Amino acid sequence: MKRIASLVVVSLFALGAPAFAQSAPLVSGKVTKIDASAGKITIDHQKIPNLDMPAMTMVFKASDPAMLKAVKAGDKVKFVADSVNGQLTVTKIERAR
Repeated sequence: MKRIASLVVVSLFALGAPAFAQSAPLVSGKVTKIDASAGKITIDHQKIPNLDMPAMTMVFKASDPAMLKAVKAGDKVKFVADSVNGQLTVTKIERAR
């Protein structure tokens, strides 16, 4: 019985863990270049807190190359960046309003 109770507690914690995870913030920036063939985007961005990165212009990999079709050079954007397999990667991007 203790084993079953332990499994239930572990399962509930595992299912609830994503709710406790801190999500990366949306960061403001401006697209300066898109290299669709390489799957990369250059963004002049504000500070990225989750990466402890100051404001600068930086090249990022796009987690999904299709997202590069949603923006163009000159667009003001809000995006999420993270380190994915050791590469700085944009995981979400939208045009700023």
